[in-house]
Formats: sequence, C-alpha cells, structure tokens
Amino acid sequence: MRVFKKLEELPQFKNAIISIGTFDGVHLGHQKILARLNALAKENNGESILISFHPHPRFVIPSASKDLKLLNTLEEKIALLEFYQLDNLVLAPFSHEFSQMSALDYIKDFLVKNFQPNTIVIGYDHHFGKNRSGNISLLQEQQDVFHYKIEEISKEVLEDIDISSTKIRNALLEGEIEIANQLLGHHYELNGIVIKGEQLGRKLGFPTANLQLSVDYKLIPQIGVYAVTTLVRGKAYKGMLNIGFRPTVEGTNKTIELHIFDFEEDIYGEQIQIQLVNYIRAEQKFESIENLKEQLEKDKLSALNFLM
Repeated sequence: MRVFKKLEELPQFKNAIISIGTFDGVHLGHQKILARLNALAKENNGESILISFHPHPRFVIPSASKDLKLLNTLEEKIALLEFYQLDNLVLAPFSHEFSQMSALDYIKDFLVKNFQPNTIVIGYDHHFGKNRSGNISLLQEQQDVFHYKIEEISKEVLEDIDISSTKIRNALLEGEIEIANQLLGHHYELNGIVIKGEQLGRKLGFPTANLQLSVDYKLIPQIGVYAVTTLVRGKAYKGMLNIGFRPTVEGTNKTIELHIFDFEEDIYGEQIQIQLVNYIRAEQKFESIENLKEQLEKDKLSALNFLM
C-alpha cells in the first residue's frame, strides 16, 4: 500500500476508485467498504484509494469538541488498511483554510484535480465543503461534468458502521474486550514506548514494562487486568496488562503496565505493540503486598488459559 501525506506528491492514479472517511478502528463495517473498493478496482483495472484527513477535522474546526478519543493512532490505522489490502491511502492535510472550501470547489479542485476518479464510493449522508453544504446529490449532479460514477454505500452498511463504532467504544470502556474485538475483526491495540517506572513489579517477581502512548487522543480501555499478546522486535509473547492506579501501593497516576511471560530482555526506550485478548478482572486494593502477589499468580494462570 502506498501512503501519501502531501497532495503535491500524488501520482497520476489509474482508474481511481475512491472513498472518503476517517475509518477509525478499521472495523468490520469499514472492511466491507474496503472490500468493495478493491473489487471495483479489479473490475475497472484500476486502484483503490481511501482519502482521509490528518489531523482529524474535529481537532481543527473551532466549534468541534476536542475531547474525541480515537480507536487508532495514525500508525495503527495505516497498518490495518495495508493488512486489508487497500492500494493507496491519501492523508490529506486538514486545515481551517481547507474547511472553508466551497462544496463545488471541493469536487473540482480537490477530488477531480487530484484523483480524476473513475468511481466515488460514498454514503448518502456524507457532507463536505464549507458548512458541510455538499452531499451525494451534488456529486451526482456533477457526474456528467467531471466524468465519474457514483456508487452509494447502503444505509444499512452506514448504520452498521455507526452502531459498531459506538459499541466498540462502549465495550472498551466497560472492559468487554471480546465484544470490541469481534466488532473490530482484529484485536484492539495499544502501541507505545517502554519507559522506566518504579520497578515495584520486579520486587514481586512480576517485572513490568510501563507503556507511554505516542498520542493523547487514543482511547484507553476500562481499568483492570487483561490477557494480552505483545510484539517485541517482531516476535510475539504472551503476557498480562494492568491499566489503573495501583491502589495497593497508593498509586495516584493512571499507568499501563505490561508483564511479559518468560521474558528477561531490556526493552526500555523501545516501541512495542500490545494486543488485548481478554479481560481478567477489575483493579482492586489488597490488604498487603503478599496478597497482591498471590493474586498476580492467579492472574497469570487466567491469562495463560485465555491465550492458549
């Protein structure tokens, strides 16, 4: 998959089959659209293109809420779109100036000028241009002028996407990681850099890697203990993850702490990828460090059972 972050670097696409959207989560509903894009590209001897925007429009438009939490970082989304065999991803720079483009100019000077689309795959409720004044009707009106075709994404698929996105977010916030994973069609991920913590886990016989996320807009699931798989230097390991405040040792800040089973390498400063597989239990305060250690032994057995 080719990734473009500057419009001036775009090539001359061949029979471009395009769609537009954030595709946050790249979940099962999004995967239906990707499959259709790829099928149309094959039928037309062309290439599939997803046009997305960076930064997210909600982070730029003054009137929009800035408390949005996303299911993917940009890097995670790129990796997923490549996994689902998209040909091209265009991350068009989104700015206040871009948001002021009229709907007709958006079609003429953005879509047609940059992509010369063969087919635009779009939802009936998609809006674009200044004050979101453009819609599928305007795109259809301009078909003969700019020589592209429109394929409408069904209302059922769009509703499924909206419902899935909401369900995934709610499931993650409620610790229902299995439901989230089922709707995603892949495991929910946390990616970041390993930083030094207080090294209390080492004293308990459960050394942990503290994860520092690369962005602050990533949705962090419900606090608690999870069974996970972790990719370190391209190799997968089993482990367990604690998201929370460590009440037994009077912790005050939320941390993301990973214990990798049968692993003793130094990975401070390295990027790792954590895939959440199952929720084991809620975080709780124990009467003593010894009680905590006993529970961690039980958590490890639970995690291993989930990861078999």
